[in-house]
Amino acid sequence: MLYRKIVCFVTAVLMMFTAVTVSAESDIQVSALSAVLYCADNGQVLYEKAAHEKRAIASITKVMTAIIALESDCDRKVKFSYDMIAEGSSMYLQVGDVLKISELVKGMMMISGNDAANAIAIAIGGSKEGFADMMNEKAHEIGMKDTHFVTPSGLDDEEHYSTAYDMALLCSYAMQNEKFREIVSQKSMKVEFVSPENKVQTYVNHNKLLSLYDKCMGIKTGFTKKAGRTLTSCAESDGVRLIAVTLNDGNDWNDHIAMYEYGFSQIEKRSLSESMEIPVVGSKMQSVTAISDEVKIALPKNTEVEKKIYMPHFLYAPVEKGTEIGEVEYCTDGRVLAKARLFAGESCLYEEQET
Repeated sequence: MLYRKIVCFVTAVLMMFTAVTVSAESDIQVSALSAVLYCADNGQVLYEKAAHEKRAIASITKVMTAIIALESDCDRKVKFSYDMIAEGSSMYLQVGDVLKISELVKGMMMISGNDAANAIAIAIGGSKEGFADMMNEKAHEIGMKDTHFVTPSGLDDEEHYSTAYDMALLCSYAMQNEKFREIVSQKSMKVEFVSPENKVQTYVNHNKLLSLYDKCMGIKTGFTKKAGRTLTSCAESDGVRLIAVTLNDGNDWNDHIAMYEYGFSQIEKRSLSESMEIPVVGSKMQSVTAISDEVKIALPKNTEVEKKIYMPHFLYAPVEKGTEIGEVEYCTDGRVLAKARLFAGESCLYEEQET
C-alpha cells in the first residue's frame, strides 16, 4: 500500500505507568505435577509449573478427538460395531446402535465415553491408528511441539503423552469452535440415537468446575492410574479468556479456581482506537479526520503500550469517506499486539484554489 512507502512514523505512550510483566512466579501454589495458566487472548503464560514436561494425559485427550470430529461432517451417521468397544468409562453403546457424530461428541465430552471416542476415530480415520495420525497432524498445525497421540480416548500408552502447555494451546484452539464451546459448557446433555429409533439418553457432565466456579466455560476431565487426575478448563471474566491445565493433580478443582482468581487479578481487556487529523492538498478543507477500527487487547494491568502509525504526510483531494489511508500498530516490549486500519472519517472535494 502507498502509505507503507511514504510513512509518517509516530511512537506514543498510551499509558504512563511502569510496565508490568506477569511473572510465572506468584503466591499461588498448586498440587499438580504440571500446571499452566494461559491467556487465550494473547498467548501469554500467567503461571506455570513444569509446563513443558511430557506426561500421560488421560481423557483430556478427547479435546483433540472432539475438535477433529466437530470439524468434520457432524451429521454423518455412525453404526457402532464390535471393534469400537472400549474399556473404561463408557456411554454403554450397543453393537448396532446408530448415532450422528455430533451426538457421539456430546456423550464423549459429558461422561468421557471411550466407546464414543473409538466410534469417532474409526468412522473418521478408518481405524484408531489412522485417526491417531490425524490427531498428530492437527497437533503439529496447532503448534503442540511436545505431544504425541496414540489413542482417541487417552487410555495409557507409553507413546501417548503431552504437556500442560501444549494442552493449553489445544484448548485455546478448540474454544474458538462454537459447537465445541456449546457442548463443553453444559452440565448435562440429551443424546439422540438414530437407532434404536426415538431413544434419548441424558448424560451428566463430569466437570464439576462448571458448578463450583461461575466463570467456568467447561472443558474436560481425565483420570487413569498412570496419569492421575488431569483437568483442562476455560474461564472468562470481563472479556478476558483464560485456560488452565493441571496434570496429575489430586486437588484440581481448587487449584484451577486459585489460578483463575490470580490470573483475573493480573490481566485486563483494554479497548484502543485512534482519531487524528491529516492535512489535505487541493481542497478548501485543511484536513480530514483519520479514524481507526476499535481493537481489544488483553494485557497485564498497567502495561505500557506504544502505538506506531503508518500514514502519508498528507492526502490529495478528493478524499472519500471510508477510504483506507493507513494503519496503526499497538506494541509492547517490541512485540506487535494488534493492528488496526485507519480510514478517512469524512469526505472532502477537490476545489481549485484562487490565485
